[in-house]
Amino acid sequence: MIGGRSGAASRYLLAGASAIAIWASTSSVAGAADVQQLEAAMQAMQAQMRALQQEVAEAKAAAAAAKATASSGGGDPLDLKVKWKGAPELSSADGKFKFKVRGRIMTDYNGIDQDQGITGADDISAVELRRARLGVEGVLFSDWKYKFEIDFAGDETEIKDAYLAYDFGKFEVRAGNFYTFNSLEQVTSSRFITFMERAAFTEAFFLDRQIGAALLGGGEHWSLQTGVYGAPAGEQETFWTDEMAATVRGTVAPINNDTTVLHMGASYRHRDAGELRGSGDTDLFEYRARAADLHLADRFVDTPDIGESDDLFVLEGAFVYKSFSVQGEYAQLRTDVAPSIADLRPTYDGWYVDASWFLTGEMRNYEADAGEFGRTKVKNPVYGGSGGWGAWQIAGRYDVIDLSDDAAAITLAGVSCSECGEQKTWLIGVNWWLTDYTALKLNVTQSEIEGGFNDGAEITGVGMRAQVDW
Repeated sequence: MIGGRSGAASRYLLAGASAIAIWASTSSVAGAADVQQLEAAMQAMQAQMRALQQEVAEAKAAAAAAKATASSGGGDPLDLKVKWKGAPELSSADGKFKFKVRGRIMTDYNGIDQDQGITGADDISAVELRRARLGVEGVLFSDWKYKFEIDFAGDETEIKDAYLAYDFGKFEVRAGNFYTFNSLEQVTSSRFITFMERAAFTEAFFLDRQIGAALLGGGEHWSLQTGVYGAPAGEQETFWTDEMAATVRGTVAPINNDTTVLHMGASYRHRDAGELRGSGDTDLFEYRARAADLHLADRFVDTPDIGESDDLFVLEGAFVYKSFSVQGEYAQLRTDVAPSIADLRPTYDGWYVDASWFLTGEMRNYEADAGEFGRTKVKNPVYGGSGGWGAWQIAGRYDVIDLSDDAAAITLAGVSCSECGEQKTWLIGVNWWLTDYTALKLNVTQSEIEGGFNDGAEITGVGMRAQVDW
């Protein structure tokens, strides 16, 4: 369009120049010019110049409009934005669509003395790929969110988070496979927990992902989550009548600022055991935990399959002041023993308290709207030529799980409860966060067993981990 108008302008100039040349030649032949003819020629040239100026102005306006349209995403250029969040996050210019590949790799070493003289269990010195996950997450049409992740650790595939959610402001409705909401330690991602493994009661009382639907909400000083669930992913074909669980969790953070966090929370869960396909038998609940809070250790506190239903109560608290943090939880589970075994309702307890300190000045990142801890920002990350030292964190934890209640009565009812004891575990940890997304961890730990067949056993261990996520 601009080229066309430039051609028209050239023709106007050529015409004007020709008119002058003709007038000049005529005047030289005639020897005298008529003043009126000269004035007419000048007026014609002025009209042509005004027309040319108008066309140039129109061309500039059209070019500016085309540029504005392209920059707003309405033109032909690619409608795409890219951010780096451990991995590329792709999004549309208007933010309605987002897509990100996510994953994590955690490689562990466990060296464990399992006190074979008492427990009969061999010592352990082994490595494992603790987690090896790959997945995607994103946004559809601004309000719809999705997440899908598979774990390939242990040479097996297991579906982890797999859900679709609708976001409407401070609340979200979610359906799929995801964590039940029952503990600060549990809902905090394995990428961000202080120690290599979560506290023992989260395993003993089966706090894990299940298929269900939930309502979540939160703000700057509070969070609320409630849901109903069936079987975990991978066990859908196990039951005729699904295992059922219902949970509710609420948290408050009356203090939540750049230097100080005070977190308090409580949760409740009720479960009913499912009916197994084929046999029609009830798939009774079992309660057990690994020694020394290390994943490759054996379990030396363990109930038989006894629970037909159970009720779990959890109280949680945390305090963070700059680089210092303290966190603790108390969990109590009451289980209804199947009538075919005995008329009993034992109560099992689990609790822990831990403290940590960043020597390099970092602060744990608290996310109040979810009631959990998130990614810590490393002040001086370690990478080529940075000269940074990363973030150094030291930590300690005391962790107790007690599965001894009514052990004698259960055994008298004809079901052996020989490992229904209590386990007390001390841990010392050192974490080196090289960057926001990479870390090395060292845990030194010892468990003492009281009661049952393994009474008096001391299980000691060392765990090391290298992890990266994106």
